Amino acid sequence: MEDLIQEARRLREEAEKELHEVLSLPSLQEWRNRHLSKKAPLSALMARLREAPPEERGSLGAGLNEARKALEGLFGEKERALREEALTKKLESERVDVTLPGRRDGIGAINPFRLIEDEIVQIFAGMGYRVEEGHDVETERYNFELLNMPEGHPARDMQDTFYLEGEGLLRTQTSASQAHVLEENEEKGPLAIISPGKCYRRDDDDMTHSHQFGQVEGLLVGEGVSMADLKGTLALFARKMFGEKREIRLRSSYFPFTEPSVEVDVSCARCEGKGCSMCKGTGWIEILGAGEVHPDVLRKGGYDPERYQGFAFGVGIERVAMLRYGIDDIRRFYQDDARFLAGFREED
Repeated sequence: MEDLIQEARRLREEAEKELHEVLSLPSLQEWRNRHLSKKAPLSALMARLREAPPEERGSLGAGLNEARKALEGLFGEKERALREEALTKKLESERVDVTLPGRRDGIGAINPFRLIEDEIVQIFAGMGYRVEEGHDVETERYNFELLNMPEGHPARDMQDTFYLEGEGLLRTQTSASQAHVLEENEEKGPLAIISPGKCYRRDDDDMTHSHQFGQVEGLLVGEGVSMADLKGTLALFARKMFGEKREIRLRSSYFPFTEPSVEVDVSCARCEGKGCSMCKGTGWIEILGAGEVHPDVLRKGGYDPERYQGFAFGVGIERVAMLRYGIDDIRRFYQDDARFLAGFREED
């Protein structure tokens, strides 16, 4: 069976010669299939051992195993070398230049709604008003009845309300906070509060209306409070918000929770009150509603209207922001458009 050992040497030499020419991992796998698989010629020689005399099988098997182990060892070395070479090439091709400037994350911007809301709060906080957070979900008692709008009152029809299951509803005005504060103030003494927040009405027919909008309710109660105090307060607010040259005017109006009631206009900043397209030629732009707190509202809140008087006002946050920044569509505040918000980004 000497020819068996010679054939094994020949196969080993051929395999080693081919291995030197292998330059890639796929080619190496093909080499392994040809020389080390169960169907490879070297494996076929192992099956011929049964033809050898019993006394020779041990030495012949050892020789064949030696050839196979030698090829397996060469295969392992070649595989490691090719993997290291492939990794080196990959690192070279994907090398990162650490001297390049890094990519900065996009810088966000505060929505102009929040900018104006914060500024309004700061202005009135500077006048001594405290902030009272209200509730988005209210009852008819606080949203209507305590504000002098009993069941069947026509003013309810003017506020297309979102009613919830049970007794709840989404508040139609932040004035509901006024009812809570009046009722819960055990001392029944003077107070000055503002209540910023969202309101909800089924009203989104055009670019000036939305089913939700922001409002800052203001309330001051004390002895001898008059319309003159209201006008002075709102004139100061208008000048701080729109500029020192701004003037205001009061026009008679109607709100069920104030008497007398007024609409408040501010002089147009674009034309200085001369008349332009922005103010529709009037020189004035409406910004809020206000008035003396109705005696019935004070009475329902536990106050004596013979001793205490007060005024209340409601400022539309989007309305002020649209005038301040020249925004043409109220829906822009709620669309999360990065291009729109980029205009309000603070510079580094």
